[in-house]
Amino acid sequence: MKSQHPTKFKFGKLLCKIFGHKLLVSKNVTDHVHEYKCTRCGMEMTDTANGLLARLTPKFKETNNYLEKIHQRRKRRFARAS
Repeated sequence: MKSQHPTKFKFGKLLCKIFGHKLLVSKNVTDHVHEYKCTRCGMEMTDTANGLLARLTPKFKETNNYLEKIHQRRKRRFARAS
């Protein structure tokens, strides 16, 4: 059963529907994978394996955290070897 409470109107969401999202990088996961956040509505997005953007779900967050750990280890190992 649906809730009878009306949803709040958000001007930022309307702007995003008309003009598109205004995304800024919120986190650099690796050199090629980033997390983005819309400055108007707050939607979070990330890069996918095929180079497109997708909503940042808990599964993508977990994957990005794992990628970041691997990337940091490799950077440290490469820095020690040089």
